[in-house]
Amino acid sequence: MNKADSVNGDIEKVLSFIVEIEKLKDVKRKTRPVGLDRYENSAEHSWHVCISALMLKEFADKPINIDRVIKMLLIHDLGEIDAGDTIIYQSETQEMKQKEAAGLKRILDILPEGQADTYMDLWYEFELGETADASFAKAIDRVPPLLHNLHGEGHSWRDNNVPKEKVFSVNRRIAKGSEGLWSSLENKLSGAVETGLIK
Repeated sequence: MNKADSVNGDIEKVLSFIVEIEKLKDVKRKTRPVGLDRYENSAEHSWHVCISALMLKEFADKPINIDRVIKMLLIHDLGEIDAGDTIIYQSETQEMKQKEAAGLKRILDILPEGQADTYMDLWYEFELGETADASFAKAIDRVPPLLHNLHGEGHSWRDNNVPKEKVFSVNRRIAKGSEGLWSSLENKLSGAVETGLIK
């Protein structure tokens, strides 16, 4: 195979990948965008967390590589094309995570040879949440759903019977990426408890 054929073949693989990930737009989440009656899809969530990370990067507690953070956030939900979305307040089972990993690997394997491993490594790093980049990415991943509830009458908390203890315990993880961000959100959540938005 000559170089031109190889390049064309790689381009075709990337284009097939781009078509495949369109399916993320049909994965429904459990929160509604602010001001809308419909539920958001996972592709919208991916866009929202990426721009949120970009705008909040200066509030990370440790030095981060924002390019790596955004890459993590762009790929972290692709496995939901096969596995579906699960609300963060339900237990993340090993079986669910294995299904997400398998789905992500299937999708990444569409790409030219050698690219899948790099992105799978980023996904595993994100899931572990131990590096500065991953801790910040995981923190940011929690922000839009909180804002959806805070500006949407607590719809997802109410519909899924999420008690205040769980709202605080699950989201307290934000502090691992940014104490300042968690402090601001914790104040908003406390206010939501006082007004009865969180039961």
